[in-house]
Amino acid sequence: MTKPIAIVTGGAGFIGSHMVDLLVQRGFGVRVIDNLVGGHERNLAHHASNPDVVLERRDIRSFQPDDALFRGSRYVFHFAGIGDIVPSIDRPVEYMSTNVMGTVHMLECARAAGVGKFVYAASSSCYGLAETPTREDHPIAPQYPYALSKFQGEQAAFHWHKVYRLPVNSIRIFNAYGTRSRTTGAYGAVFGVFLRQKLAGKPYTVVGDGRQTRDFIYASDVAAAFLAAAETEREGRIYNVGAGRPQSVNRLVELLGGEVTYIPKRPGEPDCTWADTTRITTELGWQPKVPFEEGVATIVASIDDWRTAPLWTPESIADATRTWFAMLSDEPRRDSDA
Repeated sequence: MTKPIAIVTGGAGFIGSHMVDLLVQRGFGVRVIDNLVGGHERNLAHHASNPDVVLERRDIRSFQPDDALFRGSRYVFHFAGIGDIVPSIDRPVEYMSTNVMGTVHMLECARAAGVGKFVYAASSSCYGLAETPTREDHPIAPQYPYALSKFQGEQAAFHWHKVYRLPVNSIRIFNAYGTRSRTTGAYGAVFGVFLRQKLAGKPYTVVGDGRQTRDFIYASDVAAAFLAAAETEREGRIYNVGAGRPQSVNRLVELLGGEVTYIPKRPGEPDCTWADTTRITTELGWQPKVPFEEGVATIVASIDDWRTAPLWTPESIADATRTWFAMLSDEPRRDSDA
C-alpha cells in the first residue's frame, strides 16, 4: 500500500526533525525541505537508509507553485524560517523576506498541490508582554521584527485559507526545548547558551535575576500537537502549545548544576510566558507528555552535541545585544539614533 506523503519544511532543524521522526513512526513518507543554514543533516542521519525520507536542500523562496515535490502530499508542516530572536533587530529585511514571503511560496505550493492541511509554526512572541495564562484571543503586540515576521506569516496562512480555501491551522509555540536545538550561529535560546557553558565549566549567564519563567515544552510534544492539528477536520484554528507549567531560569540552573553570573535584563521580553492550552486540549485531545525534569535530563545526556557551539560570555552577549538595548529600551534616544 502506498504511504501517505507529508512535507516538512525546516525538517533538518530542531522541531522539524522531531516532526519527521513522528511522521515516520506513523507510516508517512516524508519530503524534507531545508537549506541547511539553521538545520543539519545529522539531525536526519538516523533516517539515512530510509528511502521514504527525502531531503531537498533548497531555500523555501525558490519554489514555484507547480513544484513537483509537493505533488501527492497530504500535509504540509511549515517550520522553515529564521528563528533567532536577537539578530532580527539588525536584519529585519531578511526576517521579513524569509518568514513572510517564504511562507507565501509554501502556501502557493500547497494550494497548487491541493494538500489536505497546511499547519503553520507560529510563535507565542506575537503576544508581546502578555497577560498570563495567555489565550489565543489575547491582543497581538510584537516587540521585535522576529515576532512581527512570524505573525505576518500566520496572517498570510489564514488569508490563503479565507481567499483560496486552503485548509490551514496554526500552532503558536511557546518555549520549545529538546535535543537537536541549534548549536551554531547567533546568540539565541537559553538551553544552547547554558549547555555550552556547562561543557566549558563556565558560569551560566542568567538574564536579570533568573526568576523569570518560561513555558518550556519538549519538541516531541510540539510535533504531536502539529500532527493533531493536521489530522483534525477542524480548520482555520489557532492553537497555543506549551506545557502549562512555567519554569524559572533559576530552576533550569538548579537542574543543570553550576555557577551563575548575572547579566542585564533585556527590554521587550516578558517576565513570564504561560500558554493557556484549553483550546487544543479540548478540541484535539492533545496533552504534553514530557515533564520538564525528564526533558532536561534527556538533553544533558546528549550534551556533547553542543561541544562545538559558540561559548557565550557576558562581554560577547553585551556586544550581540547592543542594538537590541538601543532600539527597545524605554530611555529616550538621541535624534541621531532615531
